[in-house]
Amino acid sequence: MNKEELKKLLPHREPMLLLDEAELVGDEAHGKITITGDEYFLQGHFPGNPVVPGVIQCEMLAQNCCVLLMGDEEARGATPFYTSLDKVRFKRPVRPGDTVDLVCTITRARGPFRFATGTASVNGEVAAAPICPLHSCTKVKEGFMFDKVLIANRGEVAVRVIRACRDMGIKTVAVYSTADADALHVQLADEAYCIGGPRLAESYLNDDAVLTCAVKSGAKAIHPGYGFFSEKASFVRDCDKYGLAFIGPSAEVIDSMGDKDAARRTAAAAGVPIVPGCDLLKSPEEATAEAERIGCPVLIKARAGGGGRGIRKVDRVEDAAKAFIEARAEGEAVFGDGECYMEKFVAPAHHVEVQIMADKQGHVFSLGERECSVQRRNQKLIEESPAPCLDGHDDIRARMHKAARDLARAVGYEGAGTIEFLYSDDGNFYFMEMNTRLQVEHPVTEFVTDTDLVKWQLRVAAGQPLPFEQEDMPVRNHAMECRINAETPDFLPSCGTVTALRVPGGPRVRWDSAMFTGAKVPPYYDSMLGKLIVCAPTRDGAIRKMRSALGELVIEGVSENSELQLDVLANDEFLSGMYHTDLMGHLYADE
Repeated sequence: MNKEELKKLLPHREPMLLLDEAELVGDEAHGKITITGDEYFLQGHFPGNPVVPGVIQCEMLAQNCCVLLMGDEEARGATPFYTSLDKVRFKRPVRPGDTVDLVCTITRARGPFRFATGTASVNGEVAAAPICPLHSCTKVKEGFMFDKVLIANRGEVAVRVIRACRDMGIKTVAVYSTADADALHVQLADEAYCIGGPRLAESYLNDDAVLTCAVKSGAKAIHPGYGFFSEKASFVRDCDKYGLAFIGPSAEVIDSMGDKDAARRTAAAAGVPIVPGCDLLKSPEEATAEAERIGCPVLIKARAGGGGRGIRKVDRVEDAAKAFIEARAEGEAVFGDGECYMEKFVAPAHHVEVQIMADKQGHVFSLGERECSVQRRNQKLIEESPAPCLDGHDDIRARMHKAARDLARAVGYEGAGTIEFLYSDDGNFYFMEMNTRLQVEHPVTEFVTDTDLVKWQLRVAAGQPLPFEQEDMPVRNHAMECRINAETPDFLPSCGTVTALRVPGGPRVRWDSAMFTGAKVPPYYDSMLGKLIVCAPTRDGAIRKMRSALGELVIEGVSENSELQLDVLANDEFLSGMYHTDLMGHLYADE
């Protein structure tokens, strides 16, 4: 194609048309442009030594990528937009008289986005490469949205996503194990497929089965919920191979933040405070030496850990070697990665997390914070927003939010995510980890910001920009969530059939659950039956409303922990708002 033919395909015109000719050769676009020396971008760049700017070379490649859309039905008649590029390297200068040869290939498609790699060469010598990915052809259709989404999860979160999709007119596909054949998410979805036996490895963690169902059903995207595949980078890459959009960040971001040791270094480079500690430990002897250097108490953490697994507290230097061996073994068994690092144990401390949302256009917003310090065995029980420990400390709150946004920008984050901090009463806060997914406690944020995070996850994944500014996201009122778990008073798991269910109601009372009378609670999965969330103008009002709602809640057939929640809500330390992560230890001697 010559320039006139290219103008029928590309939206560019002189002087922004940066191709002399181009053609489609198999699955590659081959283009050429000869630099004459009269181009506008050479004027003043540089006087006496004209060199084609790197950004212009990238634009050449982007335009050449558009040639790849010739056979793309979805792209026909649409305007391609160039949104971002990664890992660009400029190998040699391009000067007047040079003919630039461009070769580009699309590597994958994801909703309206096309990802490509390319090189720009002069006389066979690479000038710019690689561009990986080059999101060269976005916004295939204005206002694009997926028409069908598969939910790769079960229980409460699967129901939550299905309801959001219904509101948006998106068809849903459920997957289920033989133990969940009658589950609520199966009943609510437009389609449902059995993917295996009751154990997680047979069904909900069976990559091939889930991907096969997605392709078979014609789903365009997969929402992972939380847990399961939500932070599994290899699954994201498999989605890309099958042309399925993953509702979440890229595999690269998941990898970088999933490695807790690497995440610490990334946070530090972004100017985010981190807990004093050390890099990966090589041996029990090194663990002992580092514990002595840092000063006990310390925590030994599996770098791939999560959900409280792969963590050991060390109170005495002489116990460090044994704790390292235990943490390494648990990390290897649970996550397939036994590498561990060490951090100072900060106590007393508050567990505060900042909710962020970011789009593909580079906008990053923080949507309030949540206090999550009520924990038992590193598992959260009660969450609230705003964090009472930050009341009267708006400067610290602002710095914490900025740190969260800075980290999200540093890693090129897309979608909903959470940055978790330890906050000390002395006013210092430290980065703990980033959860590259939707959090269990996201409804707390939804109440105080009047947003629907799941809907925005879907919109962001489809390429739609976030429509607000940071100042548009004030936190109003006070929200609180209690996790209702199937467990006995002595904290043993409970399973069975729900024989009776009465759900509390009233203004700003929310019950997120997959429970119904007759629902089965199997022994194979997480014990959470549901989440009770309330919102009121003040914290005191939220506590009163939560007590009332817990009193209304009736679940029979399985034991549950609402009485435990009421105990916490009556505790003076909790009521003060200045409770720490050791609160449950004060209430229960075995903690």
